[in-house]
Amino acid sequence: MSKETILVVDDEVDLLDLIEYNLQKEGYRVLRAENGQEALNIARKTPPDLILLDVMMPKMNGIETINQLKADRDLRSKPVVFLTARGDEKTELEGLELGADDFLSKPISTAKLLSRIKTVLRRAGKTSEAEVVVHASDLRIDRSRYVVVRGEQEFQLPRKEFELLSYLAGRPGKVLDRQTLLNEVWGSNIYVIDRTVDVHIRKIREKLGDHYIETIKGVGYRFRE
Repeated sequence: MSKETILVVDDEVDLLDLIEYNLQKEGYRVLRAENGQEALNIARKTPPDLILLDVMMPKMNGIETINQLKADRDLRSKPVVFLTARGDEKTELEGLELGADDFLSKPISTAKLLSRIKTVLRRAGKTSEAEVVVHASDLRIDRSRYVVVRGEQEFQLPRKEFELLSYLAGRPGKVLDRQTLLNEVWGSNIYVIDRTVDVHIRKIREKLGDHYIETIKGVGYRFRE
C-alpha cells in the first residue's frame, strides 16, 4: 500500500469527499483544502508528495496558488496536477508554463485520475532519487536542490523547466525532438501539446540566455556542447 501524502484542493465539497475516499482506498494519506490560501497553509505545515489543484476557487485560484508554491523553497519541487472544469488551451498552457506536471479536465473517471496520479508520483520519485550534479557548459545543475548555478549566481527554475534543461544538458550535442522531450519530461501517457516544450524552452532562455539550447528547425532542440 502506498504511503504518499496527497493534498486535494477544490471548493466542491462533494468532489473533495469522493476523491478523498478513492485515494484513501488506494492507500494514500489525504489532506484537503477548499481554497488556495488554505492549501498553502497546509502544505507549509505538512509538505505533501503531490498536490491535486482546482483552478477556479474563491480567495485564491489555482494559478495564483501554483505561483506561490513555486516561489516557496520547500514546496517548489512538489508535483502539481491541475483538475479543473476549465479545459481551454490558454489556461492549460498557463498552468504548464508555471510548472504543473499534468492538467486534467473534469469530469474524469476515478480510474483515469488514479492512473495519472501514480504516473506523476513515479516520475517525481525517479527525479528525487537522481540527486546528482550535472555540469554542462558553465552551468552546474544541482538536482538535489533544484537550482542551476553559473559562477556566483543561482537560478531557481520551475520544476518542468528545470527537468527539461537537465535532460537536454545531460545529452549535450544530441538533437532531441519535441515528442521525445514530452515523453521523457512529462511522461508518455500524459497528454501535453507540442507547444508546451517551446514555451518552456523560451522561459529557460529568458532566464539563462539563448546560447545554451539550440533550435534545430523542423526537428527539435539540442544543448550546445
